[in-house]
Amino acid sequence: MDINRNDRDDIEFEIKFYEGVLEKKGDFYQALTALGDLYTKSGMIEKGLDVDQRLAKIRPQDPIVLYNLSCSYSLLGMIDEAFEAMKFSIEQGYRDFSYLEKDSDLNNLLRDENFQRYLSQVKREKKGKGQTDYL
Repeated sequence: MDINRNDRDDIEFEIKFYEGVLEKKGDFYQALTALGDLYTKSGMIEKGLDVDQRLAKIRPQDPIVLYNLSCSYSLLGMIDEAFEAMKFSIEQGYRDFSYLEKDSDLNNLLRDENFQRYLSQVKREKKGKGQTDYL
């Protein structure tokens, strides 16, 4: 992702803002979510993973938090961890499989044959039960 100078300045400002907010209230969900996204957008994937891990401790059964955690692991090539986080996300209710399959943050995970088999199985089971709900 190419980021122009103005966007980079905006992102740096926002990162500093959210980091300041979190110095005062370290478990502020919305600030953590925004900061994790900003870290990832700016290429600070390891910092994004740290934030996603913090969020998973705060909201351990939130399917979106777990989905984002899987994305961070995938971006870092940590396929086993990405797979486990995504399985738990799906177990907790994540259902937007069409988005999942085109999310570039998950490219590394999506290339994994074991994950592809798992995802196909889950989609068949959900379809067989008539579950077409999406988050």
